[in-house]
Amino acid sequence: MNGFFDIPSDLQHSWLGLIGLHLREALLPVLAGLLLSLPIAQLCVRFRWLYPPVLWVTTVLYAIPSLAFFVVLIDYTGQTELTVMIPLTVYTLVILVPAIVDGVRSVPQETIAAATAMGFGPVRRYLQVQLPIAVPAIIAGLRVATVSSISLVSIGALIGNQGALGNLINDANIYNRPELAVNAVLTMAVLAILADGLLVVVRLLLTPWMPSGARARRAQRPEPEVAAR
Repeated sequence: MNGFFDIPSDLQHSWLGLIGLHLREALLPVLAGLLLSLPIAQLCVRFRWLYPPVLWVTTVLYAIPSLAFFVVLIDYTGQTELTVMIPLTVYTLVILVPAIVDGVRSVPQETIAAATAMGFGPVRRYLQVQLPIAVPAIIAGLRVATVSSISLVSIGALIGNQGALGNLINDANIYNRPELAVNAVLTMAVLAILADGLLVVVRLLLTPWMPSGARARRAQRPEPEVAAR
């Protein structure tokens, strides 16, 4: 463990400082992607003809490597955190739009009809009826986007000291200190696991009507036959 937390001075951060920087660069794009995805998904649900071209565009964007994004953006945003966070926001958008659309479309038509009969307009029905029911699908998309974002931040090390914990991997090669790379990989893995677990807890809190894994297994387990007397 000697030197495991001894961060080189060129990174200008302590180990905890790098963790904070990493979380900021990873989670802000997820939040921005979520805020952008909600209205786009609503438009796709309301106007079904819009969904195929949106899905095509998002698929193409997801196929673009992050390095290509950096090459395009660096002339405008420079070697800054913004150059890293914009591609991550796009990737989050690509993951969340289909997840939200599928979740909202899974809401039973009887539920939508009942809300309409109660005087709910399209916006109120979307926010108060469809989105709450679609929470499991949305959280599932958020889990994928969050874990991906936490891992992809490290690529920012290729454009200067914008990779947060990923910079440790670069410094491991420069200073011949493999323990720095191990530190980076383990820390990012722990952050991803903790973030994923937190989202699971959020899903449980937002959907108390859904059975947990243990209750669901008990509910699906067949009742034992009662012996004849």
